[in-house]
Amino acid sequence: MTAAAKGPASYFPSIEKKYGRPITEWMDLIRSSPLTKHMELVSWLKTEHGLGHGHANALVAHTLAEDTGK
Repeated sequence: MTAAAKGPASYFPSIEKKYGRPITEWMDLIRSSPLTKHMELVSWLKTEHGLGHGHANALVAHTLAEDTGK
């Protein structure tokens, strides 16, 4: 039995279902953006890619945490 995802990753199944892209693709987009600040990236995902605030926030939080090793 697998443990349920916690934190930002708990949003991943619904993000993939709603927006039709795998999480790795969203993370690659975030990493390729010239923006570096959390809320700038959240706003960018919302305005340019149509994500809701919670989904954008979860993706950015997870990506930035993974990149900084936290």
